[in-house]
Amino acid sequence: MNPLREVQIRAFSKEYKVQIHSDFRGLGETIKRFYPVSSIFILTERKLSGLFSKFYETEIASLGIPYHEIYIKGGEKNKHITQTAETYNRLIELGADRKSLILALGGGVVGDYAGFIASTFQRGVRFAQIPTTLLASVDSSVGGKVAVNADLGKNMIGSFYQPEFVYLPLIALSTLPKREWRCGMAEIVKHGLLSGGEYLEKVRSNDKNVYDHTSSELLELIIGSILYKASIVSQDERETGLRKVLNLGHTTAHAIESLTNYRKYSHGEAVAIGLLTAIILSTEKQGLDPAWIEDLKKILNAYDLPYKDKSKSGQVAKHTLHDKKNVGNSVRFVLLQSPGNPIWDIPIELDEIASAFKKQKKDL
Repeated sequence: MNPLREVQIRAFSKEYKVQIHSDFRGLGETIKRFYPVSSIFILTERKLSGLFSKFYETEIASLGIPYHEIYIKGGEKNKHITQTAETYNRLIELGADRKSLILALGGGVVGDYAGFIASTFQRGVRFAQIPTTLLASVDSSVGGKVAVNADLGKNMIGSFYQPEFVYLPLIALSTLPKREWRCGMAEIVKHGLLSGGEYLEKVRSNDKNVYDHTSSELLELIIGSILYKASIVSQDERETGLRKVLNLGHTTAHAIESLTNYRKYSHGEAVAIGLLTAIILSTEKQGLDPAWIEDLKKILNAYDLPYKDKSKSGQVAKHTLHDKKNVGNSVRFVLLQSPGNPIWDIPIELDEIASAFKKQKKDL
């Protein structure tokens, strides 16, 4: 079955397509384009297999080649370097070889983990992303960042390893809880601010009614977000410069996540709060029109996303020192000169961060 839409990703190391489908029909035909494939290994969570295996197994079984499922546990704590030995051994036991294809079926944690496994098993085997969350669909499945965690840091062990293809079945989004929808929408809002122009206007003109996998408006937002990320990856695959703009909102987000022990907010909710911090700092440091402070609040409210938190401003500021993008003890932010004109590696003092965060929570 033909995809609803396709987006071409042109990274320096590889070109590939993101295919957007209504469901899993067409997955088998997509895989056929990458023959010879000796065997297929689906790395996924057990609960996701329970939801979708009756659909994707029909497609894969039609190929007439061996396939196996390897279950991994979701959640950041399970995306750990110590978990990889078990997965490597399972692949060896099941006869994986250099012509095998790994399918990463799940959200961002599964995609990161399976991609890292593929990049290192037998010095690299082919893999594909099948994202089942909105966040993974518009962000982590595109661009080739794969990683696992260490005891002392998130995503500290990883590589840039592009998939053969990304297959996005919109029906998978129908199973998402509201919080997972919000995670993805925060990234879409971020991409809108970074892109500016027509895409930002599309983001501004919708609301939480797009939290519907059959919505044509949602499809347009997903496509626009992927197109923006594709344009960035094509220019800077390994995050040596321009790709850093994709961290807009993330410096404060990571601080809040750390300060609240990763329990109060999902990553997307923390990013939404961090976006407003970045916008306030942008008005003070880069001349962004101050009207954007209230405009962003309206956008985040429309998508049922938070923009403020009760944490002490000074503590949030101190926790930004742990961000891995920092240079020495200098906190580096992505800011906006105007929507569509981001600037990165801007040093910000702790008292400036604390002041901005205090302003955004003043009406709590």
